[in-house]
Amino acid sequence: MQQTYQYGWLIPFIPLPVPILLGVGLLILPTATKYFRRIWAFYSVLLLSIVMLFSMDLSIQQINSNSSYQYVWSWIITNDFSLEFGYLIDPLTSIMSMLITTVGILVLIYSDNYMAHDQGYLRFFAYMSFFSGSMLGLVTSSNLVQIYIFWELVGMSSYLLIGFWFTRPQAANACQKAFVTNRVGDFGLLLGILGFYWITGSFEFEDLFEIFNDLISNNQVNLLFGTLCAVLLFAGAVAKSAQFPLHVWLADAMEGPTPISALIHAATMVAAGIFLVARLLPLFIVIPSIMDLISLIAIITVLLGATLALAQKDIKRGLAYSTMSQLGYMMLALGMGSYQSALFHLITHAYSKALLFLGSGSVIHSMEGIVGYSPYKSQNMILMGGLRKHVPITKNSFLLGTLSLCGIPPLACFWSKDEILNDTRLYSPIFAIIAWVTAGLTAFYMFRIYLLTFEGHLNVYFQNYSGKQKLPLYSISLWGRTVSKRINKNGRLLAMTDDKSFSFFSKKIYRIADNDINITQPYITSPLFENKKLDSYPFESDNNMLFPLLVLSLFTLFIGFIRIPFNQGGDILSKWVTPSINLLHKTSTNLTDWSEFFKDATVSVSIGYLGIFIASFLYKSPYSSLLNLDLINSVVKRGARGPLWQKMLNGIYSWSDNRAYIDSFYKTVLTGGIRELSKVTHCFDRRVIDGITNGVGFLSFFIGELIKYVGGGRISSYLFYYLAYVLVCFLLFLLLK
Repeated sequence: MQQTYQYGWLIPFIPLPVPILLGVGLLILPTATKYFRRIWAFYSVLLLSIVMLFSMDLSIQQINSNSSYQYVWSWIITNDFSLEFGYLIDPLTSIMSMLITTVGILVLIYSDNYMAHDQGYLRFFAYMSFFSGSMLGLVTSSNLVQIYIFWELVGMSSYLLIGFWFTRPQAANACQKAFVTNRVGDFGLLLGILGFYWITGSFEFEDLFEIFNDLISNNQVNLLFGTLCAVLLFAGAVAKSAQFPLHVWLADAMEGPTPISALIHAATMVAAGIFLVARLLPLFIVIPSIMDLISLIAIITVLLGATLALAQKDIKRGLAYSTMSQLGYMMLALGMGSYQSALFHLITHAYSKALLFLGSGSVIHSMEGIVGYSPYKSQNMILMGGLRKHVPITKNSFLLGTLSLCGIPPLACFWSKDEILNDTRLYSPIFAIIAWVTAGLTAFYMFRIYLLTFEGHLNVYFQNYSGKQKLPLYSISLWGRTVSKRINKNGRLLAMTDDKSFSFFSKKIYRIADNDINITQPYITSPLFENKKLDSYPFESDNNMLFPLLVLSLFTLFIGFIRIPFNQGGDILSKWVTPSINLLHKTSTNLTDWSEFFKDATVSVSIGYLGIFIASFLYKSPYSSLLNLDLINSVVKRGARGPLWQKMLNGIYSWSDNRAYIDSFYKTVLTGGIRELSKVTHCFDRRVIDGITNGVGFLSFFIGELIKYVGGGRISSYLFYYLAYVLVCFLLFLLLK
């Protein structure tokens, strides 16, 4: 075991050769690097697979022995200051490493197909590998300084990936918004790190926890200052995990490619805030007010995220607000001291939400094949419907992820969410009511997303993809062997070329092609669509995109069973994650008492089914026509007029579409207020500060000119006038001061 642990420092560095060699190759041999571009996807998957096997071995050892290993190197040593760098391998590290690598590998395989048409293909894989290395460095860090360094690298990677399509104004604005919002939390995190170093004199976790706990128990530290430093540390987690009130960047981050949403905005990067709070929980646990603050922020985030997802039209934004709400559940569990429940929900949610995001990407890819269907229309659920017949594999996998988020047994999120709900009931009745209501809202909006996307009939706005009308498709979504036809203005065929390229993951041939391409053979890989003529209806994705969906479906089906005790030795999760801290609230559910478990689960499952029933009634029953797009628009236009149910719909849709008016508040109060303040300070600077300086100079010049004409030629008189002038200026300076 010692032999394996001692190579733990390699974990964050293994994925880095891909971005380094890609950068060198594009500088020295750009043509060859671009020609063999798909080999870099293979290397990205290969290197991350090595990290996954390493992490898997460490996880097995953690389950068997539940031990920790830390190794540090001295970097800066003086008489008054010392800084060490190293790595820490413990259950929390092994869990995060497994999540990052397993989801990362599947997303990279998926991205090889999804991004095959994009000219930024190489740049995409360079960013993704750099992000994976940064995230692995974050979870293996052994002290706060090291965490902050990798924390910023993760933020930079997120900035680059969100703004990947930087030529789109929306993407450019989204990455800037994410950057600025996260800088608010990161500045607080930096101040908190410096504050705790001031208190304890150490950045190392073990020393930090031990010293601070001793100071608190002996009343040798200012509790107000310690609480303030803890709040500042928590601010970093609030921004990174999109907790209220720094959640505003998450929905806009969906402007990046969908694989990015699946990896960093569902499974890994947004989980960094949860990881930080879990890592620092021994520090927070001795300050009850901080635990209460964490719980309060979390329960607000849980409810706010669910209400914002209720009426979203963009499929990715709906999933983004769902992620925000589920992260709130995890943070709530940590605030209650339910350490295992939080990490359990982190695991189950990561696989389920990654499945949903990749499924949404498959849907978007299928809709982009329709003529005139822009990327923004291809994400609008109101313009979808009836896709179950055309993308059956995507539909079934998406349904599994939906039912998991709804809390339906025996899928993954049922086990973890039910555990958190029971813990909340023991912690606070008010929080419990909000958490249970939000569970019903989650089932409603998730099933709404599924029904709007896959069920019903083909939308009337795009009946041309019913298969009756054959239309040419744009090449931006053509991922198969293609034939380029060059035609002049008179319609005569000038040339025909067969495009070929290099492939690693499948037998399909891919190539970025011009917009004058026509398909001459079917390229849909689903068996249901083989040997059919290509029409303009939605199509199932290629095997490389379907394979990650199937694997994540298996995780969604079976990962929840790690909490079930199959023998007297207990469940796998309890063996894997045993916190070495005294929790304030010992609320973890004991699944050995099956009668109590089924009694509690009946309530949560009933709430989930109630949400599904309401969504089915409103969006699938004969009354579902009451909620079509035209009626929604008419309701919004009518405002306060109309029946009560129209007023309620108007309020719900206005609340959701306007993002609870929080963005508008920030824009008006913060952005607008800062601009007005800057105008006032600019005017004060020009009129007052510069006015006094320029006025003194002008007055000196004026008096000098005046004396020149009225003077009598005596030097003593000139000196007297000059000294009198200086004395007056000095008195004015004293008065103004």
